[in-house]
Amino acid sequence: MITISRLYNDYDAAARAVDELERAGVSASEISIIASNADGWYHRDRPSTTTKRIDRDLDGVDDRRESADAGAAIGGTVGGVAGLLAGLGMLAIPGLGPVVAAGWLVSMAALGVGGGVVGGIIGALTQSGISEEEANAYAEGVRRGGALVVARVPDAELGRVEAILDRTAVNMRTRVSMWEKHGWNRFDPKAPAYTADEIRRERELYRTRV
Repeated sequence: MITISRLYNDYDAAARAVDELERAGVSASEISIIASNADGWYHRDRPSTTTKRIDRDLDGVDDRRESADAGAAIGGTVGGVAGLLAGLGMLAIPGLGPVVAAGWLVSMAALGVGGGVVGGIIGALTQSGISEEEANAYAEGVRRGGALVVARVPDAELGRVEAILDRTAVNMRTRVSMWEKHGWNRFDPKAPAYTADEIRRERELYRTRV
């Protein structure tokens, strides 16, 4: 198995990538998503104001809210037709601030929040096979309002899965270069989390650059 990771500008873009992966046959148990919630777009009573409701069991209630209300473990595997996004939950990670997340990677990162061996988001990513340099960039991307998707797939599926994830992913080389011009060096888990206003300004900057 090989680990593939991509950063997206927001949850909407990341959620579409996750949906495409599942439609392509990648198991929900092998996918993770961590998205910034600094601007408060997600909460228990109203899971999303920017994305369409996920109601695969057709009971009139967003599946993500049902999972949260049932106390689903944030890092737990969500199987069957529900898919990964039905298991979204809220978590606070030092340096990232409030995030909405689901999947195996989140369990590893959560161990680090309590001082475990994993070491938080950076440790979870590096232990999954992602370089420390990339892990720092991905963590910073989430801190600045982005969303990270990580998938474990057989080596033979690498090209196909990368093609799916690359469609709307952030160009990390360009993004990191932009940060470095403003003095960024590496992710700092002790740095204050971005505020909602800072997230909005950051996203506007990206749109302007595009």
